[in-house]
This record gives sequence, C-alpha cells and structure tokens, in this order.
Amino acid sequence: MAMLRKNTSSVSEANVKVNTLVGEGTVFDGNLTAPDSIRIDGTINGNCACDATLVLGETGHVFGNITVQNIIISGEVKGDIIAKGKLEFLATGRLTGNITANTLVIDEGAYFDGKCTMTSNNSLSTFGQQED
Repeated sequence: MAMLRKNTSSVSEANVKVNTLVGEGTVFDGNLTAPDSIRIDGTINGNCACDATLVLGETGHVFGNITVQNIIISGEVKGDIIAKGKLEFLATGRLTGNITANTLVIDEGAYFDGKCTMTSNNSLSTFGQQED
C-alpha cells in the first residue's frame, strides 16, 4: 500500500552500512552490480543491481534501470526500478520511470512520473513468469 507521509520516522540514509561508495563528481559508464549496500552521490550511466540497500544521495544520478532489495532516493533516476523490499522517496528525490515495489514511501515534495506496481514478496519471485 502506498502512502504519503509528512513527519513520520523512516529508514534514514545514515542507518545504512555502506560497503561501496560512488562519490560526488564521479561518473561511471556501464552496468554496476554490488552484493552489499551501495551509496551513489555521483552519476551512473547504466543499470544498477544491488542485493542489499542502494542509497541515492541528493547529488546522485542514475540513468538506467535499478534492481535492488531496498532503495532510498534523494537524487534523480531516469529508468525503471524493481525493489523487492522497500522503495523510499525523500523530498528531494526525482524519478522518471516505472516502479515495481513491495513497499512504497513517498515524502511530500518528491517527484515521480511513471507507473507503480505494488507486489508481495511472493509475486516478485515469479516476476516475469507466465502463469499456467
């Protein structure tokens, strides 16, 4: 279930243990895959896959599709996102693309232009498979 929240507690960027950092001003051209949490403050021109949490900082940009367990967006994404767990848009977050997520939290002021599909954990395991 999607919800709009104003002043409730949430998973904060500071609570995520980051193993990989793409720093501000860094530009990475190509697909990025990480087995652990990652923080992006630079620019990724390609697809991102992360088995844990991806934190996109205010100066971060991803121009490609993202597949993650959880994601916190403060920066900009132009592409589709599949989050097996929680997708959280902070007030400065911007997304042009489609979302598939189990849980969606959107702060007031965040920008989203696309289609949203809410799923359960079971439906993501069969995502893209045809029913018999």
